[in-house]
Amino acid sequence: MKIIILGAGQVGGTLAEHLASEANDITVVDTDGDRLRDLGDRLDIRTVQGRGSFPTILRQAGADDADMLVAVTNSDETNMVACQVAHTLFHTPTKIARVRESAYLTRAGLFDNEAIPVDVLISPEQVVTHYIKRLIEHPGALQVIDFAEGKAQLVAVKAYYGGPLVGQQLRQIRAHMPNVDTRVAAIFRRDRPILPQGDTVIEADDEVFFIAAKAHIRAVMGELRRLDETNKRVVIAGGGQIGERLAEAIESRYQVKIIEMSPARCRYLSDTLDSTVVLQGSASDRDLLLEENIADADIFLALTNDDEANIMSSLLAKRLGARKVMTIINNPAYVDLVQGGEIDIAISPQLATIGTLLAHVRRGDIVSVHSLRRGAAEAIEAIAHGDSKSSKVVGKAIEDINLPPGTTIGAIIRDEEVLIAHDDTVIQSGDHVILFVVDKKYIRDVEKLFHVGLTFF
Repeated sequence: MKIIILGAGQVGGTLAEHLASEANDITVVDTDGDRLRDLGDRLDIRTVQGRGSFPTILRQAGADDADMLVAVTNSDETNMVACQVAHTLFHTPTKIARVRESAYLTRAGLFDNEAIPVDVLISPEQVVTHYIKRLIEHPGALQVIDFAEGKAQLVAVKAYYGGPLVGQQLRQIRAHMPNVDTRVAAIFRRDRPILPQGDTVIEADDEVFFIAAKAHIRAVMGELRRLDETNKRVVIAGGGQIGERLAEAIESRYQVKIIEMSPARCRYLSDTLDSTVVLQGSASDRDLLLEENIADADIFLALTNDDEANIMSSLLAKRLGARKVMTIINNPAYVDLVQGGEIDIAISPQLATIGTLLAHVRRGDIVSVHSLRRGAAEAIEAIAHGDSKSSKVVGKAIEDINLPPGTTIGAIIRDEEVLIAHDDTVIQSGDHVILFVVDKKYIRDVEKLFHVGLTFF
């Protein structure tokens, strides 16, 4: 696939890295020559320096025969104009734009071919807000991913000493929970993936990814770790777009406080939000945190745009007694450094956004793609089409499907029913199939499984 990416920032660069390793023809456009040189040295891609919304630059990047334009510069307006130019002058089939400003997103009919021709809108703030909300709703989870509109969920937890299944083989899950069907999709042990078998023994500190129907998630988590108490009190550091959206989404169910430096922003938040308490000050102010009883907080969330400020306020909140600390980290190099120590969960907005982008870039009928363990693996939701003659998966039992190395099928959603995958489960046309891919170099092979051909021999 020939893809033009506008913007060599963290999202554009990470997307180029994902796609270049999968034999796509990638061209990255940016005004910053240093960024382009850095990307060009690391990846097998073309680079073009210039404004991505200019017709001459798009033509230079190969827009005449490009399959897709992905506009992820820091400017909403540049992204929108680039899609308009690609549509009008080059008839680019698929146009994806990152648009952050809610003033654009809330206008019905703005983004269609008669107005601004954007096929897929990506709002990082919406994606990250949803991601954090899921983590708040599942105390103890490292990652929570919805499939088939929330019917099934993939959850990552760290197995702790004292959990019922620690030191036990995976096949014991069925004996422990005879009425709950679940499947462990993958285990990461000391940062290395382990493909789970029935005789795999779970060790303390293993990162375990399991999939189950939404109603069964809490029961399975209880087998792997002591269940955390339900969250009630949430403190948010940073009243920007993500802080505001998150408070708006959870204030009816939790006691929420926002700490924000800007007096003008505080006044706006006070007027906009219903029950959230808005405090003006610095989240790194020890006296302010003590005054607001930070030791009673179930979750402290650092959501400003400043990585260093987020890290320092999180470390301070944890030291002063906050039960759990989550931090947005924009620099990917920091994420692995801080997660798992004083900071319980480091959230990368780039990786959360990448999954949404990848779902539209993949071949085959791919509904969603989620980056796991900060990009180390992927969970994919694909729809099976065709029949036993035209499809490589329809009409076949899972044990008879030639899955690429390091790939497992975790579950199948059929209409309203969640079927946990077993060797004798037969895939039918229209099934949503949840796959877990540990080695991303086999992504293309996974996509090919869900292509429908005239016939397969």
